[in-house]
Amino acid sequence: MHRVGVLAVDGVIAFELGIPERILGTTTTADGIPLYDVRVATVDGGPVRTSAGYRVLPEHGIDVLERADTLVVPAVRGPNTDDPGEAVLDLVRRAVHRGARVVAICTGAFTLAATGVLDGRRATTHWAHVDAFRALYPQVELDPDVLFVDDGDILTSAGVAAGIDLCLHLVRRDHGAAVATATARRNVVAPWREGGQAQFVASHVPDPGGPATDAVREWALHRLDRPLPVEELAAQASMSVRTFTRRFRAETGTSPARWLAARRLELVRRLLETTDLPVEQVAARAGFGTTAALRQRLHAEIGMAPLAYRRAHRAPAGA
Repeated sequence: MHRVGVLAVDGVIAFELGIPERILGTTTTADGIPLYDVRVATVDGGPVRTSAGYRVLPEHGIDVLERADTLVVPAVRGPNTDDPGEAVLDLVRRAVHRGARVVAICTGAFTLAATGVLDGRRATTHWAHVDAFRALYPQVELDPDVLFVDDGDILTSAGVAAGIDLCLHLVRRDHGAAVATATARRNVVAPWREGGQAQFVASHVPDPGGPATDAVREWALHRLDRPLPVEELAAQASMSVRTFTRRFRAETGTSPARWLAARRLELVRRLLETTDLPVEQVAARAGFGTTAALRQRLHAEIGMAPLAYRRAHRAPAGA
């Protein structure tokens, strides 16, 4: 079973501390066999103060964190945001050195960056802390517009509920789309959320009282096998192209073209993970037209060819 160690430090935000157990800890096979052993621990085995005004006393110490296949660093509030302490920094460095997967939720990215393991790599954090992060760690390639960043052995998420998105992504990456969808359904959350965190920035407010584009997005999802120019989408919404594009971005945080590209790629991944369809048919169903176009896009996004992706991400038998 995959071992997950969740690091609890002084000032940890209570909600984020509970996300890994809530998502990964409830992930099972179709027969109900747990797929992750999730344990919360502190570096000294003692209690820590949370942001919610109470203390937690984990049942485990640093040995659990040092043996974990995946080490999760949740968000913190207060001075630990940029000064987590040498014991924590050393723990993270050792985890990366021994080949463990390291995951940061929200401002947990500050802790990872303080160790130097994010230097020259892509990462994200809560949109409200982007300026502070960039000032402290300019050597990190920060992407403030996404819900999470998967950089192989190191993954980071945007704020708060984006930790749920990242944990579901881990399940999808480890066990396939079907298992991740079952976990999402069990926890009554969306298996995949639209857009990035730009849609949640306080200054980004759509015009009140106007028509929404959600019905058009639903309509488009059933027609991904054919071209969907923005003019057709706007006509479906009974809007001008300019109005439709503005409202679409306000509601999703991205453009119609980028949203469609992401949905097509999501369909490709789901078909490769859950069906035996030839790559030619996968490309046709997702609207790529040719296998060459599909291969080029998939390789650009995740660095893998379609058949290599299928082998690596196909859900295990019985899942």
